[in-house]
Amino acid sequence: MPVKINRDKCTGCEECVASCPVSAIEMKDGKAFINEYCEACMTCLSVCPEGAIIEFDKEAPEDTDIKSYKGVWIFAEQRGGKISSIAYELLGIGRKLADGGGTGLSAVLFGASETEAEELIKWGADKVYLSQDRIFEQFNDEPYSQLLASLIKEHKPETVLAGATPIGRSFIPRVAARLRTGLTADCTSLEIDKETGNLLQIRPAFGGNIMATILCPNNRPQMATVRPRVMKRGQYDEGRKGEIVKAGKEGLFSRTRVLETVKEVSDITVNLQEANIIVSGGRGLGDPKGFSLIQELAELLGGAVGSSRAAVDAGWIPYRHQVGQTGKTVCPTIYFACGISGAVQHLVGMQSSDIIIVINKNPEAPIFNVATYGIVGDLYEIIPLLIKKIKEAKEI
Repeated sequence: MPVKINRDKCTGCEECVASCPVSAIEMKDGKAFINEYCEACMTCLSVCPEGAIIEFDKEAPEDTDIKSYKGVWIFAEQRGGKISSIAYELLGIGRKLADGGGTGLSAVLFGASETEAEELIKWGADKVYLSQDRIFEQFNDEPYSQLLASLIKEHKPETVLAGATPIGRSFIPRVAARLRTGLTADCTSLEIDKETGNLLQIRPAFGGNIMATILCPNNRPQMATVRPRVMKRGQYDEGRKGEIVKAGKEGLFSRTRVLETVKEVSDITVNLQEANIIVSGGRGLGDPKGFSLIQELAELLGGAVGSSRAAVDAGWIPYRHQVGQTGKTVCPTIYFACGISGAVQHLVGMQSSDIIIVINKNPEAPIFNVATYGIVGDLYEIIPLLIKKIKEAKEI
C-alpha cells in the first residue's frame, strides 16, 4: 500500500475512515487498517490527529529483484464469451517480443470457455491462464483487477500487454496501481532494447506531434495498453499445442453489479474498424460535397467511408468516420487516402493497412511516404475514372 498505519499511535478515532473517498480505510480490532482499494490520494495524512498514517517511498518498488520476472503476458478480453479481435493482435506482437527475448508467451482469459482458450494457443500462446468463475460473465473492474494482479504477483511475468479498449482502459490502470509499476497507454509500437532488455513502449505524444519512447527500467512488470488495429495478428496453427492452467482466487468480490448491457444502435452499415476496404477523404476535397464521391467509390468497393480530422473539424462529416490518433485506428486490406496530406495523427491510425493508395495533387504530401501506390493528380478527375472502370468491370 502507498500508506501504512502506525498501530501504536492509532487511537481508533475513525477520522481517517470518514475522510477516505474510496472506502480504503476500515477498522479492525479498534485500529485503522488500509485495504487494497487505496488509490494514494493522501487525504488521510492530513486528517489524522495523531500522525499515525505514514506515506511509503513511492519510488521504491515492492520487489526489487526484477531479474526474477520472466515471460510475456497478454490479457485476452472477451465479450459474450467470445474473444475480442484485439487479443489476437496482442498475441502477434507478444509472440514477436517473446521470441526476441528467448522467453514464453502466455495469455490470461476470464469468463470464457476452454474452446476459446485453445484458440489463443493456436494463435501463438504457449500457456493460457483461464478462469471460468461466474463473476467474470459480465465485465467488472474489481474482480478483474483482483485476479489479474494476484496472478502477476504469483507468476512474475516481465511484460504484460492489454488492449487500449474500454475494458483495458478501465481496469488495467488499477492492476498497475496494485503492483506499483508503470503503465504506458495507447502504444502504437513495441520493441525490446537489445542492450538492456527493457520494453520500448512507443506512443504519440503532444497531440501526435512527436513519437515518445517510454521505459520502465526499475519496476516489473512492464505494462502497456495497445491501440486496436495497429498490430498484425500472428500465424494461426491448427495443430499447435499448449497448456491451459485453471486460475482462481478465493474471496473474489465486487461492490457493484451489472444490471443490464445495452448494445449501441448505430446507422453505420459498415464498422470502420472491421472494414476490409476504407475510402477516406480529407481537407483536400475542398468542399463537403466531395464526400458524395467518396461514398460512391466506397459503396462500389463494398467498403466504409473514413475521413481525416480536418474534415471532421470542418463539419463536413460526423466524428464517427474519423481515422487517426483521436479517432479510430484501422487496419483494412486496402486504404484509399483522397485529399489527405498525412499529418502524423492520421498516419498513426491507418499506416498498418496492407495496401495504401494515395490520391493527392501535392507530390510533397507526407502521406506518400507510407503509400503502396501513389497517384499525383486532381481527385475530382481520378476518382470518377476509378468509378467508371469499376462499374465497367462489374457491368453496372
